[in-house]
Amino acid sequence: MQRRFLLGGAAALAGFAITGKAQAQTITLNGASQFNDEHAFTRCLARFEELVKQYYGKPINFILHKNSSLGLEKQYFEYMAQGRAVDYGIVSPAHMSTFSRAAPFIDAPFLFRDLAHWNKVMDQDLLKPIGDEVEKRARVMLVGYAGGGVRNIFASKPMATVADLRAVKVRVQGAPIWSRTFSAAGMSPTVIAYNEIYNAIQNGVIQAGENEAAGVEQMRFFEVAPNLALTQHAITVRPICFSSAVFTRLPPDLQAAIRRAGAEAGAFGRQIESTEDSQKIDALAASGRLKKIEFTERQALLEKVAPVMAAYAKEIEADGIMSRITAVTS
Repeated sequence: MQRRFLLGGAAALAGFAITGKAQAQTITLNGASQFNDEHAFTRCLARFEELVKQYYGKPINFILHKNSSLGLEKQYFEYMAQGRAVDYGIVSPAHMSTFSRAAPFIDAPFLFRDLAHWNKVMDQDLLKPIGDEVEKRARVMLVGYAGGGVRNIFASKPMATVADLRAVKVRVQGAPIWSRTFSAAGMSPTVIAYNEIYNAIQNGVIQAGENEAAGVEQMRFFEVAPNLALTQHAITVRPICFSSAVFTRLPPDLQAAIRRAGAEAGAFGRQIESTEDSQKIDALAASGRLKKIEFTERQALLEKVAPVMAAYAKEIEADGIMSRITAVTS
């Protein structure tokens, strides 16, 4: 006699099955990554798998679907919220805005002063209230925080001052705070799917995009936009997400292993991405594929967007969190 319980994934892939009293229960968890094996996010998820297996200590199967084979991060988050197809993955907070208005504030542009400030915020777990809201509203748990990539603007023309940014068509993430802050900076922001950025720049639909080093390298944006303006406008926070619908059906000892592994894998992801970020940019520049351009008016840029950031934080009732983040000394 056979009983099957599907845990999130597609029927052919996911779930755990009990195939008889004599056989042990086998659980299969499906993850997703937009990137290949070398990307920091994929390596972070691989580390998560290793740690879960180590701490659980019982047979368990993981299937990590790479290279966008199950779509993009926005779809991954929706699948996890629905408890199907994807059980875990790394998702940009911008893609959580449908469920939680506060979620994109986790790594809003112009929120962190520098990497040292970002590290202190992570160490003090100041983002927990937003994580709790995401879990409540979207039924997706944020079990760890990866990221650490410094985001800059890559463009088809050199840009070094605020005046150079004026009216430049730039691709931004879908959360409102990105469009608002880049508009305040004088640019013309537009939301385009991540996998369409390259062609959009190549065809002149947009002139620029913004990303951390790993994305610029992986997606080869330097081929169509070889000028990198070092605006350092954001430092990424990339939550390791896990479907609450799936999590609640797992054994307690596996739940504990997932929580422990998530926190440790997040720290691992932060370490590798923040360490490798500048190395990747330097390597692209040394090979002549990318031209680094010092942005000389960063303070002026921050001053232009500061009122927008403050108003948005108040609007989404995250002004208290913003105050605590701002107060952290690096």
